[in-house]
This record gives sequence, structure tokens and C-alpha cells, in this order.
Amino acid sequence: MKKGKFYKDGLHFGCTFCGKCCSHPGGYVQLTEQEASNIADYLGMDEDEFLEKYIELVDEDEGFRLKSFSDGGCILLKDDQCTVYPVRPTQCRTFPFWPENVKSAYRWKLTAEDCPGIGEGRLYTAEEIDEILKSMKE
Repeated sequence: MKKGKFYKDGLHFGCTFCGKCCSHPGGYVQLTEQEASNIADYLGMDEDEFLEKYIELVDEDEGFRLKSFSDGGCILLKDDQCTVYPVRPTQCRTFPFWPENVKSAYRWKLTAEDCPGIGEGRLYTAEEIDEILKSMKE
């Protein structure tokens, strides 16, 4: 018998803007060309200037990713705040509802140890969480 999703009754989350999810050592933010373009526009920068200053090309398959500070923090994080929050990439918008975090109640609990917004805020229904997960695959 297949076990149901642990989040069948939904999960509470409300971002506290603490910046912890943006400053993990070894973390990185992948983004599409369109997301890079949107961020460049938001910052009032020429795309080439933005790419030079903020982006590293990993390889052809992985595409773009934001540079990080030496401590692992996102280059677009300043004073624990995202400087491009309204146009942040999908990877950032969908946190903490990443596949690896909602894989099990145990993984969700581990994520909550670093994220004070988990267990707070509004209730995301299982359907909403599934839609977020689906949007990450597109």
C-alpha cells in the first residue's frame, strides 16, 4: 500500500525575511535567461553588464547561476535582504517547497531547523504545494 503525502493537510509557511535560505555555504541559485533579463531590467542594468557582474556560466547543460560571496551567500543579498525580491528567480520563489524538502516529514523538519518561517504564516494546501513543485519542472 502506497503511503500518502505527509503534507496532505497542507503546510504553514510565512517568509520572515531572515536571509538564511540565501546564505548557505555551498548553495547556489540557478536561473534562466529570462530570469536574468528580468533581474537586469529591475536593477536598471544592461544585460551584458548584469551577466558580467552577477552571473557565472557553469556549463551548457546547467546554464546560468548567480555568483556567491566567499561565505556562500547570494551576491544579491544585502543586509540579509534580497535586493531583487519582486523578480527573484523561481528557485528562490518556491523555497521551502522544493522536492527534497517536501519528500518526507523528516526532511521538512530538518529544513525547519534553518528556516524560522516554516510552521508560521499561511497554510499552503497540498494542491498549492503540488502546483509549486510542478512549476519548478517547467
